[in-house]
Amino acid sequence: MQTILGANGQIAVELARELRRAYTNDLRLVSRRPRKVNDTDSLISANLLDPQQTMEAVKGSRVVYFTAGLPPDTRIWETQFPVMLKNSLDACRVAGASFAYFDNTYMYPQDSRLQTEETPFEPVGRKGNVRATMASMVLEEMARGDIPVLIGRAPEFYGPGKTQSFTNALVIDRLLKGKRALVPVRADTRRTLIWTPDASRSLAALGNASEAFGQTWHLPCCDDRPTYKELATTASSVFGSKASYGVVPKWAFVVAGVFSPQVREIRELLPRYEQDNLFDSAKFKRRFPDFDVTTYRKGLDLIHQEWSTEAQRKSGIPQSDAF
Repeated sequence: MQTILGANGQIAVELARELRRAYTNDLRLVSRRPRKVNDTDSLISANLLDPQQTMEAVKGSRVVYFTAGLPPDTRIWETQFPVMLKNSLDACRVAGASFAYFDNTYMYPQDSRLQTEETPFEPVGRKGNVRATMASMVLEEMARGDIPVLIGRAPEFYGPGKTQSFTNALVIDRLLKGKRALVPVRADTRRTLIWTPDASRSLAALGNASEAFGQTWHLPCCDDRPTYKELATTASSVFGSKASYGVVPKWAFVVAGVFSPQVREIRELLPRYEQDNLFDSAKFKRRFPDFDVTTYRKGLDLIHQEWSTEAQRKSGIPQSDAF
């Protein structure tokens, strides 16, 4: 049996689909209020802050994926995330289960150096410190060697459905609605983005490759790394909208943060938008040379198709009569 902890987020949903499609019918989804993704999924309601509930949720698992998320509240991250992770690692150790940790890049330096699996942790801000602490916990478990452990690390997301990212919220979603894109800080720095279904598919591939454990892996992204200007131009071409964008300067986020707790929570990430973001996933591509990485144009086309279908559904127009 394979188990997903934190099973309601976008990464977890796509992971459940991929595991069912390619690897196993025996899949358990765990969260406070889990929902089936596949008809064959089993569900367990558990609070990962509770050691005993976590132990019960993991019992009998062969591979456990940690994809849990929390609201973007620094205090909650600091008080809850490390506890959830510790309980999950402890439970896997008792169950003898392999542990696949889905990670982000918050702990990396927010500069233009090429990010590889060997990049040192130099977190900026409190959330970055939390993610550095958590990644270090997983690395310590990996070094201990009691159970197989791996880290799958992804840069910023873009994708379908309820994907949450600056890129979706400020650029893609606005262009879909015919609005001007809002580019954070600079439009001329290169960005490395990962298509969320690719992140989930690659994590599933790692979790089912025994030799992948004991290592950190950068999950696969396209190598062309467009600027936000280029991404907005491509998205506008795909969506059939005007290629229009405005740059939101750093000071505007600082001022908005005085009035908005949500904006305050993202300010520590702003330095990464002042620099090229160069995330390298060559190691994964060498190990899985047949993995099909979604191009930016294809990803944007899939987003547009999904958005068009949903718009037709809401309008009550039969899809066959929509054109």
